[in-house]
Amino acid sequence: MSFNRFRYLEKVHQTTKRSMSVGRVYRKSFTVCGSEDFIQNVLKSDMPVIVNFHAEWCEPCLTLTPLLKKMVGDSPSVHLAIVDVEKNADLVHTFEVKAVPAVLAIRDGHVIDKFIGLIDNDMIDKMVKKISKPEDV
Repeated sequence: MSFNRFRYLEKVHQTTKRSMSVGRVYRKSFTVCGSEDFIQNVLKSDMPVIVNFHAEWCEPCLTLTPLLKKMVGDSPSVHLAIVDVEKNADLVHTFEVKAVPAVLAIRDGHVIDKFIGLIDNDMIDKMVKKISKPEDV
């Protein structure tokens, strides 16, 4: 990795740390890059997070991910974490993901709801409403 690229990533990391420390998250939808990233941005998040375990080769995943991005994008109080199962085997093992797509709704570090497979918009909407903070509903 070039020195400039490393400096850029370091600056982004510092900015993210500052924004997390004051309770603001600037990313509505993000890709998880390992266990530590998952812990910091999902389990320790002040905002509820829908976690989408997916794979690039999975046809239902390619349909579901854009739906989740739209539904979560319309919600002011829920974020979306995308976990590539090929790159995050430890998270797949930890959350016992046996098939993709697998979606978890996490609030305050706890799994509130989950589903496996492709579901319709109404069920996604119910999950988003269920995970939203009570004062935001």
